[in-house]
Amino acid sequence: MTDPYRYRRDQMVQLLEQRNIRDSRVLEAMRQVPRHAFVPDAMRSRAYGDHALPIGKGQTISQPYIVARMTELLGLEPEHSVLEIGSGSGYQTAILARLVRRVYSLERVGELARGAIVRMRELSLDNVKIQVFDGTVGWSEVAPFDRILVTAGAPGAPPPLIDQLKTGGLMLIPEGNLELQRLIVYEKTPKGVHRSEGEGVVFVPLIGRHGWDREKAHGSDS
Repeated sequence: MTDPYRYRRDQMVQLLEQRNIRDSRVLEAMRQVPRHAFVPDAMRSRAYGDHALPIGKGQTISQPYIVARMTELLGLEPEHSVLEIGSGSGYQTAILARLVRRVYSLERVGELARGAIVRMRELSLDNVKIQVFDGTVGWSEVAPFDRILVTAGAPGAPPPLIDQLKTGGLMLIPEGNLELQRLIVYEKTPKGVHRSEGEGVVFVPLIGRHGWDREKAHGSDS
């Protein structure tokens, strides 16, 4: 059956290339994963524009460039085990699943997690496990991880996530205040943890024990 969205995905990937996304594996994953399946039906006509879209419960699906940029910065390898904090509708999860051996994803909002699980099954992505839990405490039962990706804005790096990184591993997290963050990469080495700062971004707040308090996050349901 012809995919009516294939041309629009190709256009999206061409735009990502113009914006200096260079990892061929990331670009191919973005070309293959049907982003329109991860947004509400009323938003499908806008699914391949380079902008974030609401997915309900105060959450968003990130713009394609940010998804591609964050994925590229992780330097993913096929044998990696990745922890994702914030499944949302599952789009970033599905991109990761095409690039690594195993993805573990934590989502605070049960309704979103259940929808993401259904989409993983529909796409036959059987290397993903999603749970409803406070992502700021991580997933110690299946740690350590080669990579950790946080998809919500945090006031700082949650200590449990640093603890659950393998030596040699990377964590990417948007850090800052509630209005603006920067992409921060933490590298765990035998001599300690190195922090490097990247571009500015805007994400919904990371709510949890080691994130923002719900009330301080302006009552957001994120």
